[in-house]
Amino acid sequence: MKPSNPNKILSIIIVNYNVKYFLKQCLLSVQKATKGIPSEIIIVDNHSTDGSVAMLETEFKEVILIANKENVGFSKANNQGVAKAQGEMVLILNPDTVLAENTLTKTLEFAKKQKNLGTIGVKFIDGTGHFLPECKRGIPTPKIALGKIIGFPKSAIDRYYTSHINKNEISEVPILTGAFMLMYKKVYLKVNGFDESYFMYGEDIDLSYKILKLGHKNFYFGKATIIHYKGESTIKNKTYLKRFYGAMVIFYKKHFKVNRILNTLMQTGIQLLYFFKSFSIQKKTNALKKANRIIYIGKNETMFAKIKSKFQPELAVFHQDIAKKDILTNKPDMLIFDMNYLDYKTVFPLMESLVDLNISFLFLPPKSDFLIGSDSKNSKGNIYRFAK
Repeated sequence: MKPSNPNKILSIIIVNYNVKYFLKQCLLSVQKATKGIPSEIIIVDNHSTDGSVAMLETEFKEVILIANKENVGFSKANNQGVAKAQGEMVLILNPDTVLAENTLTKTLEFAKKQKNLGTIGVKFIDGTGHFLPECKRGIPTPKIALGKIIGFPKSAIDRYYTSHINKNEISEVPILTGAFMLMYKKVYLKVNGFDESYFMYGEDIDLSYKILKLGHKNFYFGKATIIHYKGESTIKNKTYLKRFYGAMVIFYKKHFKVNRILNTLMQTGIQLLYFFKSFSIQKKTNALKKANRIIYIGKNETMFAKIKSKFQPELAVFHQDIAKKDILTNKPDMLIFDMNYLDYKTVFPLMESLVDLNISFLFLPPKSDFLIGSDSKNSKGNIYRFAK
């Protein structure tokens, strides 16, 4: 791998674990989003067994690769990446994200105008185009978190998700999500980075809160959008639940002094939520979804033929450009975007405008032989490969 360039403005840190295809889609979008920005990409692989490292070494030789011999967790892996970073700023980015072409230019421009900047997050949508409210959050004090856990009162949930802030606004917020956190490297180091007591989950809340307590300002920047598939980077199993709710316990013990009654309520709430959630876990799905009405948006007749053969829909329509009125006329249950010809900054708003129509969205990443997407923020999503 090529060494870091000490003159880079931005270092992008991605921790990967067994999500090769989502990582590839992410990196291809990052390549476009960093055009004209002096930057470097650092991948920390936590001992993947799905061929991720081989894919990186073959197809993305320009990235800096740290290949761990074991899964050291999200916190430690990000700290490894930042330690190697040469950029003035660092972006903590999940591999199950997709950036629009203008995401970084807009966010960096905003960042440079801020004084006493902590970290910046952007608007998240999932693979169905729905807004993900966890991309901007309030401080999860024990009382607010307890309300979130039990689903009552509504005021606690609203405060947890800072619901008073419109999803398209720019506003200071206390807590941001580790899927996209942009900050100066010196700020990250000032708070000693991610606390490695957290193996996975909760570390982004902890980092945001540490930055806030030092007097820096955290911002939600709703003028830039990314996809966060969310379910892709981690299987929602009982191990996941145990780590997630264990992280909540670490956070409260570290930052809050709670009385015995509230502490008991929190512990009970966490245990009950863990118990009930464990029965509603969605398993990984790779089954070929039955799509009766498909619209392919692109310019490749050969690919269109492959798609028809793969899905065998009742109706297949070929469009060379995005036109919402034509989409609505054909009433599709699946849209396939060929990103060899389209751009994400155009596709994302279209997805958001169609969220109520129960349409599946799949992407064909540039120069790739697979379709990728997700119909649920809780499952592992779908990857459809074409025979070579």
